[in-house]
Amino acid sequence: MPTIQFVQHDGRTDDVDASIGVSLMKAAVAAGVPGILAECGGQAMCATCHVHVRSVADSLPPVTEDEDEMLDCATSPRVSSSRLSCQLPVTEEFDGMVVYVPQEEL
Repeated sequence: MPTIQFVQHDGRTDDVDASIGVSLMKAAVAAGVPGILAECGGQAMCATCHVHVRSVADSLPPVTEDEDEMLDCATSPRVSSSRLSCQLPVTEEFDGMVVYVPQEEL
């Protein structure tokens, strides 16, 4: 089971053990990670699960057209490492991934 570290703007970290195949968003919500609101339930329709992925980016699926559009609507500014966590199914390669939760999502 991969362990993913969620880092808050104040430096607080939450290590989350995520099941393979579950979205990064669902794993974060199940673990109570602050700032991952997931208002649309993982349908890429709200951008309230916006995160910045700073490691293992090479193992991520490409950004889809829907995700790209929603990232432009995110509350916090979009950066090159921005992703919707609902669009990232967990794989073994995610073990050790570091994910930053933007302050504005809180």
